[in-house]
Amino acid sequence: MKVHWTDTAKGHLGAIHSYIAQDSPEYAKHVVDRLTRRSQQIAEFPFSGRRVPEHDVDSIREVIEGPYRVIYMIGGDRIDILAVIHGARNRHES
Repeated sequence: MKVHWTDTAKGHLGAIHSYIAQDSPEYAKHVVDRLTRRSQQIAEFPFSGRRVPEHDVDSIREVIEGPYRVIYMIGGDRIDILAVIHGARNRHES
């Protein structure tokens, strides 16, 4: 299945990178690389992520990478990455 990163999710990745890069540009790149690689798992196994508790809809799921939640929606022939947020954040803050 094709994975599409929404502008919102890309913005989240950029903000994560910028924040971490203040201390370590190399580690910031590593974290973003790990997060984006999760889309390969999502493409191959869309239902491998758990249902997002806040929504409790079968098509909205998440995978966890370190302290981050990669939230995505399965629809038809593609998967949209909706958000990448720190696990400590409330989903409605993003």
